[in-house]
This record gives sequence, C-alpha cells and structure tokens, in this order.
Amino acid sequence: MSDLFVELTAPNGRKYSQPRGLFINNEFVASKSGETISSVNPADEEEICTVYAAGAEDVDIAVAAARKAFKDPSWRDLDSTVRGDVLYKFAQLIEENKEILATIETWDNGKPYLVSLNDDIGEVTSTIKYYAGYANKIHGQVINTSPAKLAYTLREPLGVCAQIIPWNFPLAMAAWKLGPALCTGNTVVLKAAEQTPLSVLYLATLIKEAGFPPGVVNILNGEGRKAGAALAQHMDVDKIAFTGSTVTGKEIMKMAAVNMKNITLETGGKSPLVVFDDADLDQAVKWAHIGIMYNQGQVCSATSRILVQEAVYDKFVAEFKDHVLETSVVGDPFKDESYQGPQVTKAQFERVKAYIETGKSEGATLIAGGEPHKNVSGKGFFIAPTIFTDVTDHMQIYREEVFGPFVVISSFKTEEEAVERANDTSYGLGAALFTENITKAHRVARHIEAGMVWINSSNDSDVRVPFGGVKQSGIGRELGEAGLEAYTNQKAVHVNLGTRL
Repeated sequence: MSDLFVELTAPNGRKYSQPRGLFINNEFVASKSGETISSVNPADEEEICTVYAAGAEDVDIAVAAARKAFKDPSWRDLDSTVRGDVLYKFAQLIEENKEILATIETWDNGKPYLVSLNDDIGEVTSTIKYYAGYANKIHGQVINTSPAKLAYTLREPLGVCAQIIPWNFPLAMAAWKLGPALCTGNTVVLKAAEQTPLSVLYLATLIKEAGFPPGVVNILNGEGRKAGAALAQHMDVDKIAFTGSTVTGKEIMKMAAVNMKNITLETGGKSPLVVFDDADLDQAVKWAHIGIMYNQGQVCSATSRILVQEAVYDKFVAEFKDHVLETSVVGDPFKDESYQGPQVTKAQFERVKAYIETGKSEGATLIAGGEPHKNVSGKGFFIAPTIFTDVTDHMQIYREEVFGPFVVISSFKTEEEAVERANDTSYGLGAALFTENITKAHRVARHIEAGMVWINSSNDSDVRVPFGGVKQSGIGRELGEAGLEAYTNQKAVHVNLGTRL
C-alpha cells in the first residue's frame, strides 16, 4: 500500500483505507514539499494519522488542473442532463458509503455518530440530489424590447471556483459548495479544514467513480494561512466561497481583491432567541436547547443569546436548565446515548474555558456547567453544557461568539426592547422568536436584522431554503435556488433585427 493511503481501524471497529494525499486530476498525490499535518481524535487526544499538506506550488497545480478541465469539452460541453446524472451517481455513492463517512466524521470531528450518520450524511446526499435536479434547469430568458431587437440572457458558469470549508460540518459544508458549483458547470479546488481533513478526503475517492472528468473536482488539505491564502490570492481563480470566522472572512475579502474575485462568505454569528410571555414555553425550552447545544455548540447560526420576557423569565430559566441537564448527555461520541461529544480541538476547548472565566469575572451568574467534562480515560476536549444568567448587554460573553455549548440568558420588558437588543450586534446570521401571537411573530421577524428568522423553532434549516447572513455574518447566500446565483454569470445578448436608416 502506497503512503498515500493508510489502513485504519476506527473506535467503533470499522476498518477502512484512509487517503492521505492531495486529490488532483482524479488521483491522490503527495505534496511537493512533503509537509504533513496531523489529525487528532478530540475524544481521546490521540493522533489518528497524518495527511499531506498543500503549499502554494500544490495550489498552482490544482488550479491549473481545474482550468484545463473547465476548458475541456468533456465537461464544458457535457449535456446538462448528463451532468445531473453524474451528480446523482455521486449522491448514490455517498449513500452507499454513509457508514464509513459517518465513522470518519465522528472520529475526526467529535460529533456523535448518530448525528453524523442521520443528520450530516443525510444532508450531504439531499444537497447533491437537489442540485443534480437543477443541472438541466439552468436557463436565461428572452426580454421583450421592440420588433427591431431580440434580447436574451444566458446563465454561464464562472470558471474555477475555490472553496474553503470549516471544521464544524466538514461533509455538509463541502456538499453545500460542491452541489451548486458543479451543477452549473464550474470546476472546483476545495480546501478541507486542517483540523478535520479525513472525511472530505474519503469523499474524494468517490469523485472519479461518479464519473467526473479529471480536474473537475480537486481537493486539498492544508493550513489556511498557506493553502487558503494561496487560493484567495490566485490570479486564475474566478470565485472563492468561504465558511468560517468573520476575522478570516475579512482577510479573504482583502486577498480576493487582487483580481476582484466573485465571493461568497458565510461567517460568524451571535444569534438571538427571543421568548415572549405568550410563547409555548415547553416548545421554547426544547428548541432553545437545540439552538445552542447541537453539534457541541459549534454552529455559526447557533442561537447563543436568549432574551426572555420578564413575566416568564424565572420559569423559562428553571425549565431550560433542567432540560439541558437531563438531555445533554456528554460522552463517547460513538455511544448512542451521547448527545454531546468533545470540542473539535484543544484550541477550541481552551477558548470555551477562557470565556467561562470571562463570564465569571464579568459578574454573570453561572447556573450550569462551567467546567471540563472528562471521559473515563480522563482525556478528551469535553465541556459541560454551560448556562449563564443575569447577563447584561455590555458583557463579552453576550457580545462575542464563543462557538461552544455555552449560552447566555437575559430578560426584557417590551417588544421594542427585545428587537432593539436583538439587533444590537455586529452580526446578523440568524434569529429565533417564540410567541403564539402570529401577528406579533411576523411583525418582529420583519424588524430583526438577520438573514434568517425562525418562528417557534431554531436552526431547522433546509436545503431548499437560502442560508446566509447580513452585516458581518457574510455576503451572499447558499442553498436553495439562490445558491445557484453565486456560481453563474448572467450574460446579455442583443440581436439587431432591424435596419439602420
């Protein structure tokens, strides 16, 4: 077996062959420098394996492969229905390999196996199928002007698209980006997160089998400051799509300006969840729990600021605390009873712990959690679900994104106050509100400054519905029909049918 693959046995006993190389032109290759990065199991802090890390030279090779594939008639002129068939085949292969993909995702990322299998892989196949169905439905329009002119538009692919995915949902975020880019005829260089490269590398093994020509999809591992920066600054990359922190998103915007790349950015959030005194409190408690504790709290749109109207504040806090402590079972992510696994890395683990100490020093009241949660071996990056109350708007824990199982709760008096405080943030990704008054629900939803608003739920996104934010939570939309707009140019064609006097 080449050193481009390593035979591994996961904690659940599943044996498989893990790719270690860079995937370029439908083949796995070593990086030119020979540099590697290590992937660590966050549940026991042990190294899983190393993978080759791309540098600027590898990025150049991958981009050149993507450019060549974009110009090749085998992809450029492929019948759009056949392109959809290739994507359907890709989705079918993902479904056939779902247990392996879910195993790798949990081992490398730390999320519970049942979440990886049922939620993440389900979303991957749904997304690819959704955009496979759109492949032969990308069209322009005829625009009536006068009898002397025929005017029409064409929807054309952008070209070579660089895509940088995060570590919190490696496979799902890869699908969000690959689906619309490929169904519209683009070619891709996708960079996996250096913290969680393994599942995306295994996904690459299915690319060639699905029928994508060489160079259409290229997948790199590597550090953001090297491979990611090289992609953002590359003169032969036409578009860059990024999901991650707001700070990194701003840097990518600067780098992409070198050739005015088309950009899509989905960045940070500090989303509010507003509970009015006429809400179904039981539902508000359950959805508030999902909104912040799902995926170890590592969700960009997590509703991490809870605002509760004074009349029901004490009751909500008591019921929410009880519900979290009863249902957020922290432990081995391969055990069925585990709701919460470890944070993805030691750095993220330390970040959450630091915010816990900040909350204490700021004078907030810690009513649950606030300490590491160690497994039976005494290892792993586990954090107990943490709840702070008596939080005021000036506190760091209220204003800054923690990205962990960490929530703050505050009270409000009036609807106007709730809206004002919900909007008092540099972010604008998501928001949730709970009320049985449908008129109030729609009124408040319109006044909230966010790209997405959930009424009587939280974070139940859908592949058919646009996902994205406003303010410093990003630029553009992913998913749904809107996701296609990010990967096509609209060309206007003017045809003169008259004569010039």
